[in-house]
Amino acid sequence: MQKKLYIETLGCAMNVRDSEHLIAELSLKENYHLTDDIKDADLIMINTCSVREKPVAKLFSELGVFKKQKKLGAKLGVCGCTASHLGSEIIKRVPYVDFVLGARNISKITDVLHKKHVVEIDTDYDDSTYAFGEFRTNPFKAMVNISMGCDKGCTFCIVPVTRGEEISIPSELIIEEIKKSVSSGAKEVMLLGQNVNNYGRRFSSESKISNFTELLRKISEIEGLERIRFTSPHPLHMDDEFIEEFAKNPKICKQIHVPLQSGSTKILKEMKRGYTKEWFLNRCALIRSSAPNATISTDIIVGFPGESDEDFNDTMDALELVRFDQLFSFAYSPRPHTPAATYEYQVSSSMASQRLQELQDRHTQILDEIMEKQLNTIHEVYFDELKSNGKIAGRSDDGKLVFVDGSEELLGLIKPVLITKTSRSLLEGKVIED
Repeated sequence: MQKKLYIETLGCAMNVRDSEHLIAELSLKENYHLTDDIKDADLIMINTCSVREKPVAKLFSELGVFKKQKKLGAKLGVCGCTASHLGSEIIKRVPYVDFVLGARNISKITDVLHKKHVVEIDTDYDDSTYAFGEFRTNPFKAMVNISMGCDKGCTFCIVPVTRGEEISIPSELIIEEIKKSVSSGAKEVMLLGQNVNNYGRRFSSESKISNFTELLRKISEIEGLERIRFTSPHPLHMDDEFIEEFAKNPKICKQIHVPLQSGSTKILKEMKRGYTKEWFLNRCALIRSSAPNATISTDIIVGFPGESDEDFNDTMDALELVRFDQLFSFAYSPRPHTPAATYEYQVSSSMASQRLQELQDRHTQILDEIMEKQLNTIHEVYFDELKSNGKIAGRSDDGKLVFVDGSEELLGLIKPVLITKTSRSLLEGKVIED
C-alpha cells in the first residue's frame, strides 16, 4: 500500500541532501511517496538546523502546527542537527513526537520508523560508505556529499557536536554517484562538506584520492558533466594549488564561498578560525587576480564576545576591500556546548543589531553597484527551474540567478543570455539564439 510522506527542511545544503537521502530510503524500502499536503501525510518529518537559536525555536513552533494538522495515526519525526543536540529532550517537551533521528544517523531512518519514542543520535556513527537510494529534488543538478562532520572546533559553532568528527567519503563512491546523476540528466554537481577543501582529512576505508584539488580534477573528467560547484571551503585550506585549479579548470564554476566570520585577527583567534585577516585578504586577492570574473561570497558574524568598535571596523574594512558578491550575515547567537557561550564580555544584543544593520546597509550599496554593471552583459545560463509566470530560471557560471521568458524546452540546457534588466537579487534577460 502506498504511503505519503511530508518533509520540511531547515538550514543548509547538507540538510537538503540529508532530506533527499531520507526520501530515497523511505521510498525504496517503505513505499512512501512525497506529498505537499500535510493533512494527507502518513509520516511527517522536520529536518532541523541548530546553527543559530532561531531555527531551534522554529522547530517547536512547527511541531505545534503539525500536531493540529496531521491526520489520526500519522507519525511525526524530528531529524537533523537539533535532533542531535537535544535528543530525548524533544520527546520530553513534545511527547507526541514518535522518533528523533540525529544528523549523523540518516541511514537508520527505516530502523527507527517502527519504534515508538526511539532516540538515535550517535555522532560517532559512520555511514560514509553507505549506498543511499537515488533521489534528487532537481533532476538537472545533483548534490553529492564528499565528507561529513567537522574537526575545526570553531568556538561559536555547534556543528562538531551535532555532526561528529570529520570523515571523507571514498573518491570511488563519489565518482560513481556523480556518474549516475549525469546519466539521468544532471549537468551540474554541487559537492558538499563542512570543509570541502579539507577533503582527505580522515577515511574509514580506502580511497584512491585524498586531496580536494585532485578530486576536482578527477570529477571534471566525467563525460557529460558540464559544471562543478562546491560548498563550503575553508580559508585555511585555500592553498595556491587549489586556487589555481579553481581558476583554470573550465568545468569549475567561477563562484566561491570564502567564509570570513570576522575581519579582526584578534576575534578570528578567539573564534579559533586558524587564519588572520591578512591571510584571508591575500587569498581573496589571489582569487580575483587568477579568476577576474569570479564571484566571492562570505559569512560574517557580528557581536562576537569581546568584539570592540575597532574589531568591527576591521570587518567593515574587509567588506570594502573584497566587495563580496553575496553576504550571509548574522548577529552572534550563543549556542549550547560551545566555548564562546561561556566567554565574558558578551556584546549586547542592541549593539550587535546596530553593527549588523550597518554591515548589511553597506553591503546592499556594494551589491547594487555590482548588479548595475551586469546590464548588457552576456552570461552562460544553465536552466533548471520552470516558473509559473511564464519565466524560466537558471544560474550563470558565476552563480547569478537569471530569469528569461521561456518554456520547459529550455530545461537542462546551457544558453547565452543577454542581460536586459538588473535588480539586487536577480537578473533578467533574453536568450541569444544560435
